[in-house]
Amino acid sequence: MMSNTSRTVLARAVAGPRRRARRLAVVLLPALAGLASLAGWAAEPVSLTPEQQRAFGIELAPVVPAASTLTRRWPARVAVPNPQLQVVAARQAGVIESLLVAEGEQVTAGQLLARLQSPDLVAIQSDYLEALTRLTLAESEVARDRMLQREGVIAERRLLESRARRDELQTLAAQRRQVLALAGMSEADIDRLAETRTLTSSLPVRAPIGGVVLEQMVGTGESVPAAAPLYQIADLSALWVEVHVPVEQLEGIGTGSRALLSESGIEARIVTVGRLVHGEDQGVLVRAKVTDGAERLRPGQFVEVQLATATAAGERWRVPAAAVVRQGGATYVFVARDEGFAPLPVALVAEEEGETVLSGPLTTAERVVVAGVIELKAAWLGAEATAEEAAAADGEAAH
Repeated sequence: MMSNTSRTVLARAVAGPRRRARRLAVVLLPALAGLASLAGWAAEPVSLTPEQQRAFGIELAPVVPAASTLTRRWPARVAVPNPQLQVVAARQAGVIESLLVAEGEQVTAGQLLARLQSPDLVAIQSDYLEALTRLTLAESEVARDRMLQREGVIAERRLLESRARRDELQTLAAQRRQVLALAGMSEADIDRLAETRTLTSSLPVRAPIGGVVLEQMVGTGESVPAAAPLYQIADLSALWVEVHVPVEQLEGIGTGSRALLSESGIEARIVTVGRLVHGEDQGVLVRAKVTDGAERLRPGQFVEVQLATATAAGERWRVPAAAVVRQGGATYVFVARDEGFAPLPVALVAEEEGETVLSGPLTTAERVVVAGVIELKAAWLGAEATAEEAAAADGEAAH
C-alpha cells in the first residue's frame, strides 16, 4: 500500500477537474524525465477513487490474444486476376468499321463492341452455304435410295453409299459452321445466314465477359490483321494485390492469412506465396485477393500493404496503441486490479494501425487503461518520486 505522503501527492493531482489534472501532468512529466529506469522500481498499483477516475477520464479496454501480427508496410501493386481478364481480338483480317464502346465503360457479356469489314468473311460464308446445299441434295438422295431399296429396285450397297456421302457432307457443314463461329459470328447470325442465304462482309465483335473496358487498342478505320487485339476487358469484382517480400522475412506468412491495405483499411486474404526469388530485389511474390472493397481500388494502382504473420499462441497480446506508455527505456501498460491500476512491464512485439502487439504476463480476463493514461502515469511517477524522497529523509534522520 502507498504511504500517507504518497496519498497526499495523489490527492493534489486529482483535486481539480480533468483540465487541471492534464496541466499537472504536463508539468510533472518533464520534471521526472531524469528519474532512474522504472525497471528497478516496485510497481505499486495507483489507487484512485471513482471521483478521481472521472477526473482523469479513465477508460478501459480488454486484452485480446494475438494469433498474428502485421509486418511493416510494403509497397504493392493492384492487378486483375488472370481468370477475370479477357483480350478481345479481331477474328478475321479487315478494317475497323465502327467502335461502339470506349475505355472505362461498363459492358455486359455478348454486348456488341465493334464492327469489322472483312472480305475473308464473305468467302467462309459462301463455303458454308455450299456445304449446306450439297448436304440437302445428299439427304434427298438417301431418302430416294431408301424407298427404291425397299421396293427391290436397287441393291442395299447403293443405299449405304448414299448414306456415307450424306454423313461426309454433314461433317463438312459442321466444320464450316465452326469456322464461322471462330470468325466471330454468333449462333443466331449463322442461323440467319442459313435461312436468308445473304452474304455480308460486316463482322460483329462482341464482349466475351461482363466487366469494364480497361483499354481500347485500335481506332476507327484502322486496318488490322487476324488476331489483332482490339479491347481489354476485366471483371473487377475481385482484385489481386501483389507484393515482393524479402526472402528472409517470409517466416510466418502463409496462404489464408490476412493482409491489410494500410491507407484504405481494406482487408485481403493471401492466396499465393511464390517459390521464385526475383533477381531484381531478392523478393518473393506474395499475392492477396480483395473481394470486399475491390470497387475502391483500380488495376495498376500502387498501395501499401501489411501482411499477417503467425505468432506463438498464448504468448502475444493485442491492445489499443493508446494503452502503451514508455519510461526509462521500458514499456508499460496500466492493468486494472482490485487495489488500483498496476503498471505492468511488457515487451513490444509489433505496432499496427491503432493497435500494439505485446508480450507479457497478461490474461484475457484483464483490462488495460486506454484513456487518462498520461494523467495516471504522472500520478504514478509523482508517487514513486515522493516515496523515494521520504525514504531518503528517513535514512538521513536515522543517521
